[in-house]
This record gives sequence, structure tokens and C-alpha cells, in this order.
Amino acid sequence: MSGNRYLVDSNAAYHLLKGNRTIEKTLEKASWIGISIITKIEIFSYSDLTTADKLLFKNFLSRVHIIDVSNTNEELILLIIKIRLKKKLKLPDAVIAATALQSKATLITGDTSFRHIPNLKVINP
Repeated sequence: MSGNRYLVDSNAAYHLLKGNRTIEKTLEKASWIGISIITKIEIFSYSDLTTADKLLFKNFLSRVHIIDVSNTNEELILLIIKIRLKKKLKLPDAVIAATALQSKATLITGDTSFRHIPNLKVINP
């Protein structure tokens, strides 16, 4: 494994569940894979998830780091606020962007709104 660190956004996680080989191949090179707690909430909120999808996602969760937003992580909270104010992102997207930055991870997402965040590395599969 190399030193590649990736944070998987909700839409990328959904497409990974559906068998997206591009995302799979990218993650095969990872030394660290994480998701925001926002991604976990959003995925389990999708109404079209099958029981098999839910089991597959639970298995995925057991293999990755889930990053919470905690009151004790003042640095993350301040970064979320800064991104939200400067880039006018929705709160969930600001949390995900800040989490990727704090984790020093490349964000895997299909959402193009993240491209304008300074210092955030983004892969759009």
C-alpha cells in the first residue's frame, strides 16, 4: 500500500455500492480510507437501498475510519465554519470538505462544488 489517503463522499460511496470499478481501483491503492459521519447518515437515508446494499455498506463501514464531528475537535469545527462562510457550501458539504482537509485525504466525489476549496484534493470518478 502507498501513502494514499482518501475520504469517500456520499455519492461516491453510493456508486461504490453499485459496483463502480473506477472507485474500487482508486481505493485499492489506499493506505487509509475514511468517511464523514455525514456520509454514513446520508447513505442509510437513501430510500432505494436494498437489504443487500445495506449489508454491503455495513461491511464497508467496518473497514474504514468514520470521522465524527465532535465538540472537542475545535479545529475541525472552525474549519467547517470557515469553508461554509467563504464558499457558501451546504453544511453537510462543508463538513465533508473540512474532514478531508483535516484528514489530509483526497476527496472522492461526483460533486463538482468541492473543486473551489483551496488545498482540497478532489477526484471526480
